Amino acid sequence: MEEKKKVYIETYGCQMNISDSEIIESILYNHDYEPTADMKMADLIFMNTCSIRDNAEQRVRKRLNELHALKRRKPSLVIGILGCMAERLKEKLLEEEKHIDLIAGPDAYRSLPQLLEQVGSGQKAINTLLSADETYADINPVRLSGNGITAFISIMRGCENFCAYCVVPYTRGKERSRNPKSIVDEAKGLFQQGFREVTLLGQNVNSYRWEENEIITKFPMLLEEVTRVDPKLRVRFATSHPKDLSDDLLKVIAAHDNICKSIHLPVQSGSSRMLKLMNRNYTREWYTERVESIRKHLPDCAISTDIITGFSGETEEDHKDTLSLMRWAEYDYAFMFKYSERPNTIAAKKYKDDVPETDKSRRLDDIIAMQQELSLISNKKDVGKVFEVLVEGVSKRSSEKLYGRNSQNKVVVFLRAHHNPGDYVKVRIESCTAATLRGAEVQDT
Repeated sequence: MEEKKKVYIETYGCQMNISDSEIIESILYNHDYEPTADMKMADLIFMNTCSIRDNAEQRVRKRLNELHALKRRKPSLVIGILGCMAERLKEKLLEEEKHIDLIAGPDAYRSLPQLLEQVGSGQKAINTLLSADETYADINPVRLSGNGITAFISIMRGCENFCAYCVVPYTRGKERSRNPKSIVDEAKGLFQQGFREVTLLGQNVNSYRWEENEIITKFPMLLEEVTRVDPKLRVRFATSHPKDLSDDLLKVIAAHDNICKSIHLPVQSGSSRMLKLMNRNYTREWYTERVESIRKHLPDCAISTDIITGFSGETEEDHKDTLSLMRWAEYDYAFMFKYSERPNTIAAKKYKDDVPETDKSRRLDDIIAMQQELSLISNKKDVGKVFEVLVEGVSKRSSEKLYGRNSQNKVVVFLRAHHNPGDYVKVRIESCTAATLRGAEVQDT
């Protein structure tokens, strides 16, 4: 039997890209490629890219320079750019990066074998056509997660929110949802393989909608179906848009112990004026009412968020509004960024990127400092509590300790004892940092 060629995939950006890389691995495996963790052994290198922020694209550009040197030493090496950056720049990338052989957007992964054949005949290859119906629902992804315990399931693709700063609607196209049966079947298959946690992914999971035989399935119903696969299968989801987070969803989460009590609810700004400029379609007041509803239905729920500082026209007063909202919401953790203008977005066309870089950096420092304080306060409240922790692996800092996460998505470290990844362990929290809970196993009596 002819030996399979080796493919190395480097993934940038969000969880959706990790899920996409797993789909790509599956497609290629069925066409005589197998994954390698050693880039130098690869016959094919793919970079699955992100365009949300400029620094993400600059990291890819820097990496391409390194790959250029590798290709000079190995002329047969094929280099391809996939994902959102490929979709955004298209032919421009081929012109600017002469050593790239192949470009494929997020909806073109089924065509990769044909594109590789084109490259093999000595041509450059490109497919960046967006699709109105591609969901890759029939493809069983090759799981790239090293722990074999947690996995991602993409339930929908695309986005139609058109936030002013965001390129995603232009790089991933219209919203389309997967057949719920295919999602539940994928979750069942993962559980049978030993996985004990799945995260349902979508740009906005609350927009999930499937209609068949006049029966409409929305996200709360889908979530409940996945939850019923097995009580030992934990279920998470990301991401919820504040304008669509319903009480029906919160009631479903409250009703099932194996739905994790953790909600990622991106706010982006605490100023209603900025939210309107960002085209987020909610106000500060709407957002705070949604947080209050989470606290009402799920009193032990962790809430995380995304924050952008320095968006067009942001004033010091707007910045103070963001800090005050953070203080009020008491976020458990947050992803925090400086605004970077993305070409062809609403903001790039309508607004001036007028906040000085020094102000952006200072405001980001304020936000990070605030979140560090809030994360530490949140974790200190957990000292003395007992949590069920799903073990994911051995701690990187000590082979004598295991790490896992509780339902609130907080990392917990404790002595290894006799447990293995995939086990559920009751742990009493004894100390903490802003990032980690430390504890000891609670012995059965």
